[in-house]
Amino acid sequence: MIVAFSIAPSGGPDGSDSVHEAVAAAVKVVRESGLPNRTSSMFTEIEGEWDEVMGVVKAATDAVGAYGTRVSLVLKADIRPGRTGELDGKLERLERALDEGRGGAE
Repeated sequence: MIVAFSIAPSGGPDGSDSVHEAVAAAVKVVRESGLPNRTSSMFTEIEGEWDEVMGVVKAATDAVGAYGTRVSLVLKADIRPGRTGELDGKLERLERALDEGRGGAE
């Protein structure tokens, strides 16, 4: 499965609207998990089996919880049993389709 998620704290003690330190704490948990992952400006994606992925999401959420009194979690999952390598595979198929639509690679 692939899970795309975003975690942010609120209710922090300093009144700052920046969440980069909290996000860094979450991304550190994800990267240390050893599971395939990718982080963009809005979401982190992680790939693995249900229990291991959800365990990492919980640990990342707990890490963010240290930065505020409340945590917001947005999660989207693509559950496809028996498939691996889809974090890159989905993008590769998309790029091939785009190349075919342009008449092939240039």
